[in-house]
Amino acid sequence: MLQTINLTMRYPTKKLFEDVSITLDSGKRYGLIGANGAGKSTFLKILSGEYEPSSGEVVILNNARLGVLGQDQYAFESLSLKDAVLVGNKRLYDALKRKEWLYANADLSDEAVNNELSELEIVCAEEDPLYECEVVIEKILEDLGFPAHTHQDLMSSLTGGDKFKILLAQVLFPKPDILLLDEPTNNLDLPSIAWLEDNLKRHEGTLVVISHDRHFLNSVCTHILDMDFGGVREFSGNYDDWYIASTLISKQQEAERNKKLKEKEELENFIRRFSANASKAKQATSRQKQLEKLDIASLKVSSRRDPSIIFKPNRTIGNEALECENISKSYGDKKVLDSVSLKILPGDKIALIGPNGVGKSTLLQILVEELKADSGMVKWGATIHRSYFPQNVSEQIKGEESLYEWLRGFDKKKESGEIRNALGRMLFSGEEQEKSISALSGGEKHRMVLSKIMLEGGNFLVLDEPTNHLDLESIIALGEALYKFSGNVICVSHDRELIDAFANRIIELVLDSENNGAKVIDFRGSYEEYLNR
Repeated sequence: MLQTINLTMRYPTKKLFEDVSITLDSGKRYGLIGANGAGKSTFLKILSGEYEPSSGEVVILNNARLGVLGQDQYAFESLSLKDAVLVGNKRLYDALKRKEWLYANADLSDEAVNNELSELEIVCAEEDPLYECEVVIEKILEDLGFPAHTHQDLMSSLTGGDKFKILLAQVLFPKPDILLLDEPTNNLDLPSIAWLEDNLKRHEGTLVVISHDRHFLNSVCTHILDMDFGGVREFSGNYDDWYIASTLISKQQEAERNKKLKEKEELENFIRRFSANASKAKQATSRQKQLEKLDIASLKVSSRRDPSIIFKPNRTIGNEALECENISKSYGDKKVLDSVSLKILPGDKIALIGPNGVGKSTLLQILVEELKADSGMVKWGATIHRSYFPQNVSEQIKGEESLYEWLRGFDKKKESGEIRNALGRMLFSGEEQEKSISALSGGEKHRMVLSKIMLEGGNFLVLDEPTNHLDLESIIALGEALYKFSGNVICVSHDRELIDAFANRIIELVLDSENNGAKVIDFRGSYEEYLNR
């Protein structure tokens, strides 16, 4: 269905990948994984034709139809939700809109007009042979949480997360032969992710998807494309299957590398000791030839680096952690929270879930006193030292100071070694610690905030979407750190693997049927137990 031949991408200061030749077959769903900066998005853009490679070519077989998830959420502001989905099939959209205009404005007794209408009808029949596009679009929109009465609303009326859902519907609606999706679960709530998983598992063509959601990759993918060592390796199975296979390969390569490095050292020592000794000169020359044949460079080092996240509270929580009573909050005429009451006990590790726009971030902002409730009370325990991970990390990390200076600014009394250690744990080492905050990517800014939280030593972590922009290795490390953490956690996340890793209590905010603000479902147990309930 799709083939790459000796695909190479180089920049003046960096080579992303070289001589990648793979064939992607129909009926297979590929998860494209790799460390941040390995070139995954670039590779996908080359497959779609948006980027030109440095060398090599992409071949799309049998005139297959390509579908690419759009990234510009504001490209269709003047269209209704239905039309924004329909435009995913541009040929059908243009034909239907032209038909509508002709019937409304043209002289239907004109032969030329009737000829054009006949041609347009042929296009519609080719693109929508069962004349079901309207029903299909309505079903997709309702499945994504848009009730029928909103389908004629303009795209400009939606929030950013809902606009992204429409872009997803837009690329799925035409059922393309080759589907290329870059981070499709970003901005989606758990019900939408579940819907997407089911939809993609029914995709009959070729799928290539980039995602940092391990549960999603395990659910959807039949194959993994691992971007590492400057190339792309294909593995059969889902993410967990890849992890087992790649770990085994990695250990074998590490053993081989260590063996060659030891051999290299022994040869160099022999040559150094005996090259000037006439009786040993012949042996030294022989060793030199062996050394030249020893290809250490071929044993490349992986681009993956696992962060080491450890949250150590400076003090133990006493008998009281957090209590809030009758929290209500409205924005204008829209009530978001309505009399929300919670009692959080020492040891509670809470996943706060619910659909987009239900008020999860609003509740966290009220709890950490960044936002004032319209009514109600928040009471923190006397022994609580909280640390907060905000959703809008990128907006908060600004300036030209170095990473070290930015982190030091939160606590001047901290030892220099502690600060550098916290940065090193999140993979900022050596000279990287002196680069400017303004030069950081989204994922690096998230890792900076995690460094700050580790340094703070809080015993109650309040985290709002901490996995956004993090790679799989960082998300797995975060889940393990939260599981081992001896304090309290309340975390908003749509990442199933993260929630499964740490949560012993699930709090779901659900929309009230009368639109009177979110209500609370409080369940003590794991997320798996909550779903089974």
